Amino acid sequence: MKLIALDTSTEACSAALNCDNEISFRYELAPRRHAELILPMIDSLLAEAQLSLNELDAIAFACGPGAFTGLRIAAGVTQGLAYSSGLPVIPVSTLATLAQGSRGKAEFIAAAIDARMNEVYFGLYKSADIVEPIEPDMVDRPENIKARINGQCYGTGTGWSSYSSTLSVHFGRKLSGFDGNQYPTAENTAKIAMAYYKVGRMISAAEVAPVYLRNKVTG
Repeated sequence: MKLIALDTSTEACSAALNCDNEISFRYELAPRRHAELILPMIDSLLAEAQLSLNELDAIAFACGPGAFTGLRIAAGVTQGLAYSSGLPVIPVSTLATLAQGSRGKAEFIAAAIDARMNEVYFGLYKSADIVEPIEPDMVDRPENIKARINGQCYGTGTGWSSYSSTLSVHFGRKLSGFDGNQYPTAENTAKIAMAYYKVGRMISAAEVAPVYLRNKVTG
């Protein structure tokens, strides 16, 4: 099974190629350069593996939430590739991708991305081989985030860097630690997408769309 995955939803830009559970990837922390970087990353991975796009089984992308411009780039590139190749698409929550990068650090993973305008994109996940959502992803002010869990939780993402004092109070003793410098990566998008592919969680090129969670533009 082979798939390409991409993520341009935050300041980080990345692409990954999963060939029978062996993953190669490209990653660069490059705000505002996603449009110029993502296609060369994909081309480089395919060339390295001596594969063409048509030899893949699916295309995956981090569909959001995240920066509006980045989400539009990811959706546009994914849709274009899917139309040209006829491949199915696997959308993966950006917050799930972020949580996947910290799986195993606690029973639960609290993924938070700074959404600006004094809000965070927030998702609570059960730590497993492939993280499982406890509740739907949301956007809200950090003071409104609730720790609806019984067990230890680890925080990850830029939302923890920006609002650690407020979020830490809500989680209290349930919080085992956090890392506010983590970003979602296509490597983890690819891992989740492989599991989704096996159970048929796919859409067509025509159905590709970003998941914003809110309508106010934040870049």
